[in-house]
Amino acid sequence: MSRRRRAYKRPVSPDPKFHSALVSRLVNMVMKWGKRNTAQRIVYGAFDEIAAKNPAVNPLDVLQRAVDNAKPRLEVKPRRVGGATYQVPLEVPTDRQVSLAMRWIVAFADSRKGQPMNKALAAEIMEAYQGQGNAIRKRDDVHKMAQANKAFAHFRW
Repeated sequence: MSRRRRAYKRPVSPDPKFHSALVSRLVNMVMKWGKRNTAQRIVYGAFDEIAAKNPAVNPLDVLQRAVDNAKPRLEVKPRRVGGATYQVPLEVPTDRQVSLAMRWIVAFADSRKGQPMNKALAAEIMEAYQGQGNAIRKRDDVHKMAQANKAFAHFRW
């Protein structure tokens, strides 16, 4: 941890097409090497895929619900107490919940080989929207780990 000064959160500007900060954060997660245009094309292509598969629902609502489903409520953090390291369960701050959920969705979409990224991202968002898929499984694993280490909850500070 830095001893200099506190790092302040910068506000994320909404994306130009949907005027949503959540979509802008998703574009930033997908972006590699500063190629925002390519990342926007991937995300908007994924939204087009979602709209084509489910014309009755709004892709923004699908993304919002997918992120809500994949958000972890608890996580474990290592704490060193008297020479031993304990995995202490902690509540996850709201901003970190969203970041983790989106990071997992993008990472598992990226790990799907053999299909374009926009289709993989659309599939991963739809699976998280339905409450299944890799991001949901990752969230459940994190919750299980926190549940298993509940005995060390008194070490939190």
